[in-house]
Parts: sequence; structure tokens; C-alpha cells
Amino acid sequence: MPTVVHCEGEPCPKPVLRCKQVLSDKSVCAVQVIVDNEAARENVSRFLVSQHWQVDHVTQDGATWIIAAHAEGAESAVTSEQARQAAPACPVCPQQVLVFLTSDRIGQGDDELGARLMHNFLLTLPELGSSLWRIILVNGAVRLATQDSPACESLQRLEAAGVSILVCGTCLEFFQLIGQKAVGQVTNMLDVVTSQQVADKVISI
Repeated sequence: MPTVVHCEGEPCPKPVLRCKQVLSDKSVCAVQVIVDNEAARENVSRFLVSQHWQVDHVTQDGATWIIAAHAEGAESAVTSEQARQAAPACPVCPQQVLVFLTSDRIGQGDDELGARLMHNFLLTLPELGSSLWRIILVNGAVRLATQDSPACESLQRLEAAGVSILVCGTCLEFFQLIGQKAVGQVTNMLDVVTSQQVADKVISI
């Protein structure tokens, strides 16, 4: 019988943290996670896959989603972040640079100027080359990832070039933009904290 994890009414990252706790019990080989918001549905599904679990199906039951999954060698699975953290730094490898954005504008003073500066910043980020590893968007910065944002095309090019882009699911829901996201993966605070931990350098704006 699968272990049922009730996460109704819990905002991210609580559902992911609950799943992490359940998966730490190696006797658990199947789970059903019940959530009641789209951000949690995406985050839990992606977390299970990252732990080498197979998501069998996701079904909607009224205002809730039931995520059914089973283990595939979960006892020996190591996430990419954990592997990077454990590995010694290579002196000849490029740094992993994380760009952490909290607004869709740069600075204070004039909003139009701030938006233009952010647009130019994203256009210039490819100059970091292969060291640019990940971009995380939280709070007002999630607007940059929406289909109507002038910056969306720049982010899409960066993602196509291999840059990981994570967009805060709680923030998307707060601004009612979950259905307008056009680039990146929905993320949660656990991913944010882990990413900052393993990055060689963090650029925060």
C-alpha cells in the first residue's frame, strides 16, 4: 500500500519538505501525495523525479491533485546538487554562477528606467559564458518569465543555451501568474536554498 502524504492547505516548500522526510524512510516504496495548488503539484512531481522516483500519474480530484509515484532504486539515488556539493572543486572548471533576481526592475528611482536596465542586464548575461549556471526568479522578478514580458525572449534564449531557470511557484500564485509562465521551471524555497549552497558565486539583484 502506498504511503499517503496529506499536504492540503500547505504552501511550498512544505509539501516538498514533507515528501523529503517520507522518502528518507527507505522502507517506503510508493507514495500518494495530495496537494491543493498547482505550484505544489509541479514542485512535488519534480522533486520525486529528482530523487529517481517514477511519477505514475497525477489526477485531479476537485480542488486537489493526487500525485502517485514509486521508487526506482531510491536508496542509491543522489541528486545532481548533492553530487556537486560532495565533489571537490576543479581548479580548471568554470565557476557555477547563480543569478538571484528579486524584482523585474533594477534599482529605485524611475520604474521605466529600472525595467530597461533589467532588460539590458539579461541581454548581457551571456557574456558570463559557461560559468552562468542558474537564474532564480522570486517575488516581482517572476513577471520576467511571463509571456507578456519583454524580457521573456532573453530568458528563453538563455534556457535554450543550457542555463537553468527556476521561477518561484509561491510568487507566481501570489501574483496570479501561474498560467502565464512562458519560461523556466516552477521552483520552491528548498531549491532556492540548495542552489545558493552549491553555487560558487551568487549575484543578487
